[in-house]
Amino acid sequence: MIKNSTLFFYGILGVPIAFLGFPLYIYLPPFYVEHIGLNIGFVGVILLFARLIDMIADPFIGRFCDIYSSKFKIILISSIFLLISLYFLIKPISNSYFYLFIFSIITYISYSFVLIPYLSLNAILGKNEFDNTKLAFSREIFIIFGVLLSLLLPYIFLVSSDSKKSLELLLLFVLIIFPIALIIFYKKLKSLEIKSENIALNTFFKSLKTLFKSYPNQKKLFFAFLFNSLANALPATLFLFFVKYVLILEEHTGLFLIIYFLSAIVAFPIWIKISKRISKKSTWILSICVAIGAFIFVSFLNEGDFFFFSIICMLTGACLGADMAIPSSIQADVANFIKQKEDLTSVLFGFWAMITKLSLAFAIAISFITLEFTGFDKQNINEYSIFAIIFLYSTLPIVFKIFAIFFLNRYEMTKWVYKTIEIYNKLLNLN
Repeated sequence: MIKNSTLFFYGILGVPIAFLGFPLYIYLPPFYVEHIGLNIGFVGVILLFARLIDMIADPFIGRFCDIYSSKFKIILISSIFLLISLYFLIKPISNSYFYLFIFSIITYISYSFVLIPYLSLNAILGKNEFDNTKLAFSREIFIIFGVLLSLLLPYIFLVSSDSKKSLELLLLFVLIIFPIALIIFYKKLKSLEIKSENIALNTFFKSLKTLFKSYPNQKKLFFAFLFNSLANALPATLFLFFVKYVLILEEHTGLFLIIYFLSAIVAFPIWIKISKRISKKSTWILSICVAIGAFIFVSFLNEGDFFFFSIICMLTGACLGADMAIPSSIQADVANFIKQKEDLTSVLFGFWAMITKLSLAFAIAISFITLEFTGFDKQNINEYSIFAIIFLYSTLPIVFKIFAIFFLNRYEMTKWVYKTIEIYNKLLNLN
């Protein structure tokens, strides 16, 4: 059984990782438009291309992490590049579009070089399926705590309305907490890393072919994750729009977000217990069904429905806990199973990261293009835009989640596979 100290030291790096991820989505675009003076359209295009390059690079980064050196060393070195590039991104020495493009790419790629090996360590540190689950939940709890902290700090210091001051405040905290968390993480866990003996020095494309040819069941898992990620990304993208234009409760936006993320933290141990009684797949399907049930009632909400929307935020937030941890835990189990023949751990998690970014890009594209066709005007919003926001926020996610359940039902990660993993790890310990 994995030690609680290992769970803590593994999870702690999730706090600065969350700090780095969330502010870049929320505050960076308006900062370069409002304070640097760049055109909003060009900023959007530049950040989109930077994200696309980052997304395409993820599987290649994953393969690199499988083949070369220690994952802990990769995280350590990449973190240095990440902090330097982040500093120059938030403290620009030039107001050119090229400057934004270059430092965005460096920041995003460095972030991926930290995140992908960090995720893949789940499969290395865990010795069985329950260890994998505990590690995943520990990581995601710290990540959600980091998200909550990054949300609250601008409000606590009364700078939330100013993208420049918010970014500078969050940068200050990142520069303080990231090195501390990184040193603790590295010193306490470095000795636990076991280098795989089944590393094949194949090219990325050959590894990819091996993955899907030898383990075709993985395609179903990837599709399930993609559709579920899309279902989660759409309401995340349109959350501010829904609260502001449908509910007319903009002043309570922060409170709704806090309810949402706190519910995820509270629900974590419940999902762990459920996954022990049934299976991880069944637990994930159950959480998706609960989320579908909550989203059904969104269409019936009216202006000022604070109480009922709070309940929906609570239920969907609780499901977020399962969505964040259960899939990566399953993936860690799969990685441990595949590793018996060839170590493709980071390739798997690289694809996992790519799918997440792909779903976010699709969600933004679907949402914004649809709203553009409805004639969306923030100064004088029409009924077609209101209908589109409700449909995209609740109805379409339900459809995507049903597709996710369809693929999950066809995905087979049976008990004998878990038993094989357990026996394999026991044999390793004997040797």
